[in-house]
Amino acid sequence: MMVNDDTTTSYPAEPFYKKTGLRFSCRRCSSCCRYSPGYVFLSIKDIRDLEEILGLSLPELAVRYLRVVRIGGFFRVSLKERDNFDCILWEDGGCLVYPKRPFQCRSFPFWSSLLASRDAWEAHARECPGIGSGRRYTCQEIEAWQQVRLDERLIELVPENGTAGLQELIRLLTEKEL
Repeated sequence: MMVNDDTTTSYPAEPFYKKTGLRFSCRRCSSCCRYSPGYVFLSIKDIRDLEEILGLSLPELAVRYLRVVRIGGFFRVSLKERDNFDCILWEDGGCLVYPKRPFQCRSFPFWSSLLASRDAWEAHARECPGIGSGRRYTCQEIEAWQQVRLDERLIELVPENGTAGLQELIRLLTEKEL
């Protein structure tokens, strides 16, 4: 399953891929969606897209597919995972919502944590058969993915009582239309 899309990773002055770009072609092997625990953090747009493609109301979506997880002093909204660590949206050999999958999924492997260094990129390439093959993405295209993540902020809940849950998420999205 997908790991934290950490947007706070610092970069060297010039990214290692600036001149050559990076190759990637998804092989649909699902290894980024299955087998190991992790989080798929969501933005408001992600949640609205999931409501639409699944045909569910926000409360139905929240109960069936979402969880609130504590990350340091705040909480984020993530997709649930199954007992075997598969993504809750992985069914019958593929993604149930592929056309409207969350940004974190669409932007893989161009996550800040994997772009932090050549070593990080190459280490993950040993787990993902699509890294290093297929289309070459330019530095500008990769930076555009990073900018979308900055523009499309993840949902962060800062609870008043030290806890947060799905009811608070539903209330915030319904009442305030973040």
